[in-house]
Amino acid sequence: MLPEGFVYIKDVIPSVCEDIRYAGSHNFVGCPVDGYFAAKSVLKTEAAQALKKAAAEFEKQGLYLLIYDAYRPQRAVDHFVRWAKDETDTKMKDEFYPTLDKSELFPKGYIAVYSGHSRGLTVDLTLTDKDGHELDMGGEFDWFSKISSHDYQGVTPQQKANREKLRQGMLAAGFDDYVEEWWHYTFICDAPKVYYDFSIE
Repeated sequence: MLPEGFVYIKDVIPSVCEDIRYAGSHNFVGCPVDGYFAAKSVLKTEAAQALKKAAAEFEKQGLYLLIYDAYRPQRAVDHFVRWAKDETDTKMKDEFYPTLDKSELFPKGYIAVYSGHSRGLTVDLTLTDKDGHELDMGGEFDWFSKISSHDYQGVTPQQKANREKLRQGMLAAGFDDYVEEWWHYTFICDAPKVYYDFSIE
């Protein structure tokens, strides 16, 4: 069901948990996003294999990966663009961008017309303990705020340590971070800049 070179993350890392937000309504758009017909996470094979290395190291510490998003069809990105242009649709503002006007989301880099997710190399994730409880990162996934930045100084020492634990583990496995979002990591490789648009099923 996947193009050559792509894999379901769960097939590569059976211990991973998934909370694919864009397949449901608990996201900043407030509805299932175009192209997400199943709550499954997908990556290019080389990115998934690197993520497997990270998962193995985290598991030595009794920690596990929870995936929010990975490969993202271009049609989903296009859905975000249409949503951003509709100034009347602010039903999820209180939860996901309470301190920003909708018009600021693109200029501030929270949403892009083209996303590394659509290349199959980027993953949004966090860590859980063995019982599936998420580590406290001092902010929620897709919270469009300076609070989400790695540089934000308003989190507690424990929250900062949790963010750094995730960051160091991902960097060691060959991923790069994104300073504005503690959950966002992209595998570093020389793959061509191709943005894919197959649905997740």
